[in-house]
Amino acid sequence: MCGRYAVTTDPARLAAEIDARNEVSEHDVAEKFSTGNYNVAPTTTVMTVVDRHSREPESDVARRIRAMRWGLVPPWTKASSKDELGKGPLLFNARAESLAEKPAFRSSFKSKRALVPMDGWYEWKPGPNGPNGKPTKVPYFMSPEDGTRLFMGALWAAWRPAQAREAGDDSAWVSSTTIITTDSVGALTDVHHRMPLIMPFEHWDAWLDPDAPADPALLAPPAVELVDRITIREVPPLVNRVANNGPELLDPV
Repeated sequence: MCGRYAVTTDPARLAAEIDARNEVSEHDVAEKFSTGNYNVAPTTTVMTVVDRHSREPESDVARRIRAMRWGLVPPWTKASSKDELGKGPLLFNARAESLAEKPAFRSSFKSKRALVPMDGWYEWKPGPNGPNGKPTKVPYFMSPEDGTRLFMGALWAAWRPAQAREAGDDSAWVSSTTIITTDSVGALTDVHHRMPLIMPFEHWDAWLDPDAPADPALLAPPAVELVDRITIREVPPLVNRVANNGPELLDPV
């Protein structure tokens, strides 16, 4: 699974790196992306990469950087306002094996696929028993050994309250995303049996294409050769609290 990760770039720099249009508002940049986030948690506003047409008919598809809520909100979600979204299920992960069947994901899987950039992700293993007699949780951080960025397969959706839809209010839209997970591969199986679906660069065009269904082969677990280039290191338990957020979370133990 993937419930926490780190990302230290900003939308403008990311857009320049991958030749995309930065569509993240200045407000979101100032409030959420002005500094690196070393402890990204569900419900946080995160950066995503999508390929979309412009509003003009027959427009070309362009690659775009957009800000979205981490935790998918299906279009049919019944909530009277954005504030009520936290009362529903927190769909921050989606299993690759069931995307086409699950009602919450199958519509997005058809034409709303995305990428979530990250420096690496966290996972926990059971540790020695604590003072209460229960096993502790020991955090690990997985990241590329060469310091490059990872891009994970994801889905996204657009939702707005029923009253806003009836009134034609386009200011009430909420875009949200979920990170796809698959079976762990190679040494990662020693940390957890699930991992986020790493999407190699050569698969981006096919995965992000909004006008064509995704090839099921794109959902296969990553090649062992790719996973072998990911380092696994134990990190301090600081990451266990969302309030902690700084480069010291990545210090090796």
